[in-house]
Amino acid sequence: MRDRIDRSGWFKSSHSADNPACVEIRFNADTTDVRDSKNAAGPVLSFPRAAWAKFLRR
Repeated sequence: MRDRIDRSGWFKSSHSADNPACVEIRFNADTTDVRDSKNAAGPVLSFPRAAWAKFLRR
């Protein structure tokens, strides 16, 4: 569920509530990006869309 979407497209699931140990997700045309919500300026992991879909199916 997309919740707390900011202008850059990053969001945290509503299931995260106020848990500080979360990740944020951003969908792009070719990739799905993942970052630590506590360190928004930190590194970003980018996964090809097909790889992200496979991860979610497992």
